[in-house]
Amino acid sequence: MSGTYNDSLTDVSSDSFWEVGNYKRAVRRVDDGNRLCNDLMNCIHERARIEKAYAQQLNEWAKRWRQLIDKGPQYGTLEQAWNALMAEAEKVSDLHMDVKSSLMGEDFEKVKNWQKDAYHKQMIGGFKETKEAEDGFRKAQKPWAKKLKEVDTAKKTYFAACKEEKLATSRENNSKLENNANPDAQKKLQEKVEKCQQEVQKTKERYEKSLEELDKVTPQYMENMEQVFEQWQQFEDKRIGFFKELLLDVKKHLDLSSSAKFQTVYHTLEDTIQAADPDEDLKWFRANHGPGMHMNWPQFESWKGLAAHTGSVLTFGPFLKDWSIDMNRTLSRRDKKKPGDGVMLTGISQTGEQPAKSSSSLAVPRSLEPVGTNPFEDEEDEEDTPQEQTISCPTVPVIKDQVPTKTASSVDKTQDWSDDEAGNPFGADSNGNGNGNGNPFEDEPSSPTVSVPVKALYDYEGQEQDELSFKAGDEFIKIGEEDDQGWCKGRLKDGTVGLYPANYVEDIQ
Repeated sequence: MSGTYNDSLTDVSSDSFWEVGNYKRAVRRVDDGNRLCNDLMNCIHERARIEKAYAQQLNEWAKRWRQLIDKGPQYGTLEQAWNALMAEAEKVSDLHMDVKSSLMGEDFEKVKNWQKDAYHKQMIGGFKETKEAEDGFRKAQKPWAKKLKEVDTAKKTYFAACKEEKLATSRENNSKLENNANPDAQKKLQEKVEKCQQEVQKTKERYEKSLEELDKVTPQYMENMEQVFEQWQQFEDKRIGFFKELLLDVKKHLDLSSSAKFQTVYHTLEDTIQAADPDEDLKWFRANHGPGMHMNWPQFESWKGLAAHTGSVLTFGPFLKDWSIDMNRTLSRRDKKKPGDGVMLTGISQTGEQPAKSSSSLAVPRSLEPVGTNPFEDEEDEEDTPQEQTISCPTVPVIKDQVPTKTASSVDKTQDWSDDEAGNPFGADSNGNGNGNGNPFEDEPSSPTVSVPVKALYDYEGQEQDELSFKAGDEFIKIGEEDDQGWCKGRLKDGTVGLYPANYVEDIQ
């Protein structure tokens, strides 16, 4: 009897689904499905935020670089090709905003609605489906679990009896080895062994009987558990199938390569870039900024005088207009007017009567030569010429209302000289001020004080003495507003003051 007992036998719990209570993993899968719905919605929502942020960055990038290109030196068809990149970014930005809308408006809402239909919350907490799964498995396992408990009890009783029988046998054998053993004690030990052997036999029969009863209910137990498990397998199958369809929808929304709009964007971009023609751009630059430009070459012109007839109304318009155009043609954008430069007219009578001396003088600044003077002549020749040239002309009657009471001079600014305001470069401005916009000899109005820190975007090497030179990343101060030609005045950290192209820097916020 004692040979049927093994001391190494222990209760080792199995991880099998059929063990009592191990169905809880199948029940927990219902709760996990609900949590996975939340995770999927969070995943879609986060991707939608990324799409939106990317679309906004593309738009900002396109806007900033379009402005830089428009203000930059690039021209012609290549400028159009470069701008095509900005157009591509704007269109792709719109497509990514559509992706964001599809993710949130379709996919996110689809998961949310499916979750609402599949999982129903209870008033006491948890989900109705979880409780149904728990109850189904417990009901299917309860009869078998009861028989299993009886088997475990019979098993423990049998093992205890075997252990006691083995201990009694060991004591009896030890008593027989002793020579002076009491016969009565040996008899009691023998009776104890027989009693233990009988108890082992009884517990073994009960143990075997309980196992037979457990084996009888096991098939039904397995069938019931299979049915409940299959029910929740179908529930999980619906969730997995839904997730698969949804992920395919997400892929369709994210895959812009299959979108006709996306393909059109890059076909248009390629066509625009391919249309860039270097020969056409070079031809345009030659015609607009090179030898192909129109030139009013100097020609001999006869002096016609200031007035055609004595006693007629004095009209300076056509003569001074042509003369002003020829004079301004030699001026560069950075010519500065000196405070003392001006025009002096004498010998013009306010009443129209001829004075004793019939003459007028026109003072011309040395820096502004009359028609026909070459602005590229050596400075030595300029020093030999007188600082003022006097042009004499006969006194001509002038309408009284059009001549100011003060004689025109280099200090007092002149007002309207004739009826033709458009043809008079020395005419007053719209406010009646003597310093009209058409007079190239008057001082430029002082610009308002500016002090703005700026940062260089590109390298620039000054081409003339009054231009600044800097590297990309350098910081300095803008001290003058941008003029009509796109130049600003600035001061470097070492104190150097000069001009620079406005589109080569950006304000430091």
